[in-house]
Amino acid sequence: MPRPGLRSKSQKRKKVKTPGNEKTTHYWREKPSRAKCAICKRPLQSVPRLRPSKMKKTDKTARRATRIESGRYCATCLKKIIQEQVRQG
Repeated sequence: MPRPGLRSKSQKRKKVKTPGNEKTTHYWREKPSRAKCAICKRPLQSVPRLRPSKMKKTDKTARRATRIESGRYCATCLKKIIQEQVRQG
């Protein structure tokens, strides 16, 4: 029987035959969905699809683009926001 942390259906499973001729089950979590823009809901570029534990271990520059609000808005929506702010004052 697998350990309690592997018993949930959120785990992906694959039956594997090992070199020692044993049949085992390999478990892994699903790949998360792509990060989306808060306004237009399009997928954000340069944001990797990693689980939170792996995302924490990557460099800050690898997690998102270097412009402001890059993990929240896409480039086109951010451009519109900045233009509106400049017009207002």
